[in-house]
Amino acid sequence: MVATASICYEVNASYLPGPLPWDERLRRIADAGFTTVEILFPQRENLDQLEALLRRYGLRLALIDTEADPEYPRGHLAVPEAEERFWYRLDEAMAICRRLGARRINVLAGRRVPGTSREEQFEVAVRRLRAAGTRAADAGIMLLIEALNERDNPGYFITRSAEGIALIDAVGLPNVRFQHDFYHLQVMEGNLIETFRANVARIGHIQVADAPGRVMPGLGEINLVNVLRAVEESGYTGYIGLEYHPPPGHTDPFGWLPVEKRGRVLRE
Repeated sequence: MVATASICYEVNASYLPGPLPWDERLRRIADAGFTTVEILFPQRENLDQLEALLRRYGLRLALIDTEADPEYPRGHLAVPEAEERFWYRLDEAMAICRRLGARRINVLAGRRVPGTSREEQFEVAVRRLRAAGTRAADAGIMLLIEALNERDNPGYFITRSAEGIALIDAVGLPNVRFQHDFYHLQVMEGNLIETFRANVARIGHIQVADAPGRVMPGLGEINLVNVLRAVEESGYTGYIGLEYHPPPGHTDPFGWLPVEKRGRVLRE
């Protein structure tokens, strides 16, 4: 019997267990004992196939991202001229959530715009996110804002936790929260446990990977045993997504996580 829990470890199937056909990918995740996945951009996949495979392997979908566009490769939220594309991509993501059962959308913020002040972009993001959050609440969907590190994502509008939290606070809606990716924040800030504890009330989703290089936990510099102990002791409720590159060779990409922590279903 699958146990419900306040924290559910799940797998980013866009990364893990590797670049395999979706049938094989999702089968391996289910065989490893997981109940839930996230998928970065299901907009790029055959939705009929994804829906059938999720059902076949008894997997829930936790999270998707809004799609980008060639002219806006990191999204639209804070880009003033991208008004129409922002709403198109948000509506697209919400429709996929309704179809596949996801209740969280990571809204890509976009890049800094040359010649436009940060304050102007911030106000655009607040206005859009406040309206989008109200619309999403009616559908039972949480919207998330993530900080991406500058090394991997030069020019991104939100690169530090304080910037993301400031946006969340300015919007002021309970279903608009911060997506706390320990990998990005290690690259940009360090001080992971203290920063997490300070922001936990505003966090709606967590992702983990080791640094540098977004590698499997245990292969880098982050003491994720201590970090995840702090998460589990914090009162956080939600998903912890495994989002890292598969290890080289034939190493089990999930071997670091105890089996008893994989089979949970989030109590929502």
